[in-house]
Amino acid sequence: MAPYRFDVVSLAPHCFDSLLQLGVLGRAFSAGIAELHRHNPRDFAVDRYRKVDDEPYGGGAGMVLKPDPVFAAVESIPRREQPRVLLMSPQGQPLQQRDCKRWARDHDQLLLLCGHYEGFDERIRSLADEEVSIGDFVLTGGELPAMTIINGVLRLLPGTVGTADSLVEESHSALLLEHPHYTRPAEFRGMAVPEVLRSGDHGLIATWRQQQRELRTQKRRPDLYARWQGETMGPDASEAMQLRIGNGYDIHRLVPGRPLILGGVSLEHPKGLGLDGHSDADVLVHAVMDALLGALSLGDIGKYFPPTDPTWKGADSLQLLEQVVALVGERGWRVANVDAVVVAERPKLKPHVETMRGNIAQRIGIAADAVGVKATTNEKLGAEGREEGISCHAVALLEKA
Repeated sequence: MAPYRFDVVSLAPHCFDSLLQLGVLGRAFSAGIAELHRHNPRDFAVDRYRKVDDEPYGGGAGMVLKPDPVFAAVESIPRREQPRVLLMSPQGQPLQQRDCKRWARDHDQLLLLCGHYEGFDERIRSLADEEVSIGDFVLTGGELPAMTIINGVLRLLPGTVGTADSLVEESHSALLLEHPHYTRPAEFRGMAVPEVLRSGDHGLIATWRQQQRELRTQKRRPDLYARWQGETMGPDASEAMQLRIGNGYDIHRLVPGRPLILGGVSLEHPKGLGLDGHSDADVLVHAVMDALLGALSLGDIGKYFPPTDPTWKGADSLQLLEQVVALVGERGWRVANVDAVVVAERPKLKPHVETMRGNIAQRIGIAADAVGVKATTNEKLGAEGREEGISCHAVALLEKA
């Protein structure tokens, strides 16, 4: 079998010298598992100064890599049967382990184009099959990303790694991070090797390692854990585990001699009426609290702020909301958004809706555009229509913190 071929187009080809002496990679090159060829666009420049960059059209800082020497360098490279051209670019797709597997499995040659200077002429992009980034940051050139890809692909080629099994359960091989490793001594500075690893029971050891992979991924990379859940438990499993929805409802009677407070805003009723209740009777905030509690099956606000307790007499409902949000956080969840509908004939609530949204958002700790507050009437029907009371319906969405 012909060796896998890496071709690098770079203005700093000497950067890749270290790969030829780097541990298992160096031995793989020496053993003929792969070949590394370097091509400097400067060798293909046609002017006597061997110029490879120029000022950008339209002005601006820095110099731009010219297309002609890069095209000439790429076109000089002999092609295998299944080549792939990769352009190193911070605008590219983030590099993942599955990419390295795909390139090692489906191709016998990688051509890696390394940018330099302020950037490269846009027409150079037409040479590439894929653009690849190793992170959301900018480097002075594409050499380090190219070296990373060579490392990631070469180690997957047959014969590079002494024990092929070591590639099976390593981090990112199946989305999960790798389990912890231990070696002698069994105890070191008060830190002992888990007893299960010394038990000799290979079934228990395999179970423990899988549990550790799941726990470590869930803690360190919840994004990977959610993807793993989706692939192993079905397309809807990760979402079901990560989101909770709750409904809330409250209604209070309108009576004389009480304040009328909704969403933390003091209002004036045309008949001088206010909402009756043990606290400030803010039905809007109460419905939101019930929705948050309901999402986690924690009961309603009467369980936590009973009307028989004098502590909550006349209490500011927005302060009670803060306590409910803290309880949600203690359970490992955070509020994604809430939506509420207040049903009241009078007074007109529309001029105050934005203030209500802001008050609720501030106490929850989310953006105001994640809080919806709407006002409607009951068209003179029911208790609200007869102005006997004001009610509110609310929905809350929680996500795993």
